[in-house]
Amino acid sequence: MNRPIPGTVEVGVRHILSDKVTGFLVRTRRITWKDNVFRVRRPQSGKQTVELTCPVCDASLLAEVRTEARARRTRVVFGVLAVLFAIVFFSAFGYAVHEGGKTLPEGQSLPTLFPVSIVSIFVTFAVTPALAIRSRVYNGVTLLDAPKPRRRHSLRPVRR
Repeated sequence: MNRPIPGTVEVGVRHILSDKVTGFLVRTRRITWKDNVFRVRRPQSGKQTVELTCPVCDASLLAEVRTEARARRTRVVFGVLAVLFAIVFFSAFGYAVHEGGKTLPEGQSLPTLFPVSIVSIFVTFAVTPALAIRSRVYNGVTLLDAPKPRRRHSLRPVRR
């Protein structure tokens, strides 16, 4: 059994080997990569910059590691924002259905808040799932600089 060590975080450095899009009517995307898992020690306070090495091209990658408490707070903030945006989505959707379904007398237009609710429906429809996913996968490690543009790298949290 592989238990996490307190005060550390597991980070995967992924080197993308190929990214192919095939097909004419139905497009399929195939990405192949090789990754290496690093165990990085979290700092006692603030943030710390660590150097990781790509397993394929030996490029040096700089990553910023935050404390466990800061990472947890950030995850909670993303989760709370996702819930608030979901509430705004459903209330704007209800308002748009309520106001859009009315029959108006000739010469009268919809209230000014109606277009605002339509825009907020589209914005929150995109932002809510993104924030919810971000709150689940955020681990407090961010890639500071990537090496040359021909090589693509990414950091990803390791889930077990």
